[in-house]
Amino acid sequence: MFGDKTARRDLERYRKKGPSKPTRRLLAALREEGVEGASVLDIGGGVGAIGHELLDAGAERVTGVDASPAYLRAAKQEAERRGHGEQVAYHEGDFVALAERIAAADLVTLDRVICCYPDMASLVGRSAVRARRLYGVVLPRDVWWTRLAFRLMNAGLRLARKEFRAYVHPTDAVDTVAREDGLTRKVRENVGPIWQVAVYARAAV
Repeated sequence: MFGDKTARRDLERYRKKGPSKPTRRLLAALREEGVEGASVLDIGGGVGAIGHELLDAGAERVTGVDASPAYLRAAKQEAERRGHGEQVAYHEGDFVALAERIAAADLVTLDRVICCYPDMASLVGRSAVRARRLYGVVLPRDVWWTRLAFRLMNAGLRLARKEFRAYVHPTDAVDTVAREDGLTRKVRENVGPIWQVAVYARAAV
């Protein structure tokens, strides 16, 4: 599902067209809050689009975590091409398993990652607590047609004998976990029929 062929294709698409629409909306919401000089923790970032774009917008450094070695190679390649090599660090593996070794950051992002993980509470809980200022996510809209689309996709994956599954976790449940970690939702925006963007902020101490 997330091997070299797919990573190369996604990197080529990113170079030609830039971030996808949901990613662009998340980036816009974060930039409105201010990213100059910020540290970023990007979880499940694929080819690293969020990190590359935020560095271009003035962020200071990016830590990326991804379970796919192919995507990490693509992200590193793009970082070097853009001259960001000294500002990025990447970790391979499941973030939930690695979380205790990953430092907090001003901004934490999960772009279409929550929908890839069965244990939403662990993923959101362990990532939200590491957001010093902002926590931004792209996740599926919690509506009947999205749930139907994901069920059909998962049926196709089963027929193809793929282990990967996608999940539509209840938006209210994601909000609850974020609140328990001291975050308040500032932005929620639907982007097309499938995706929604949410940005949470931590109250200033």
